[in-house]
Amino acid sequence: MGLLAGCAPADHTMDTPDLLKGNFWEKNVVYYFAITLDTFANWFGGSYVLAILLLTIIVRTLILPLTLKQYRSSKAMQALQPQMAEIKKKYKDNPQKQQEETMKLFQTHGVNPLAGCLPLIVQMPVFIALYNAIYWNQDIRTETLFGFGLGEPSPWYFLPVLAAITTFVQSKMMQKQQTQQMPGMGMIMTIFPVLIFVMSMSFPAALPLYWVFSNTYTIVQNYFLYVRGSSDKGKKEVLAK
Repeated sequence: MGLLAGCAPADHTMDTPDLLKGNFWEKNVVYYFAITLDTFANWFGGSYVLAILLLTIIVRTLILPLTLKQYRSSKAMQALQPQMAEIKKKYKDNPQKQQEETMKLFQTHGVNPLAGCLPLIVQMPVFIALYNAIYWNQDIRTETLFGFGLGEPSPWYFLPVLAAITTFVQSKMMQKQQTQQMPGMGMIMTIFPVLIFVMSMSFPAALPLYWVFSNTYTIVQNYFLYVRGSSDKGKKEVLAK
């Protein structure tokens, strides 16, 4: 939470030009996200709701190649699960040999077990910068949505609940693939929507709004990758038989 919020208090705001007087991160990264956000808002007659939506779509589309790389790595690891299980069973009393044979299996099939993690690491600075650009923007605080200000916590927990629900849906769509590779991920992915809800309760409404937009994009993306993709694969297997 401290990292995402930039270690700033909840009422911290500034004008976009003031970011140039900040630290390295603020003037070299966050500033350009803030300028882009202000520009988009001007395009839409001052609407930061639409500006956040457009910026979210652009950012998520730009990192789509990394997401596809993560998806291919996930599918490759999933295909190797039976062989990995055999190795684990065969060398259950020799962890070192088990690790050596597993690495040989990866090398034989050209699979990098870290490929699924690296895209997420690359994405984090992008999301944090976008988060900060939204969090610190003074003009966003005066924007209203459904009668309440984006600079205030959402009344009736409307946006926090929506953010938690969309987080749960997009996590559920990926859960089968993730838990096959890392069994402990199931519990983490179940708790994560709760954490999103708790954090969103005290954050300005603009932030859970961003999460809702981002999660909705991910849900559509996961539908084509995991749901539609698996369905098409199943049809091909039936036709092949």
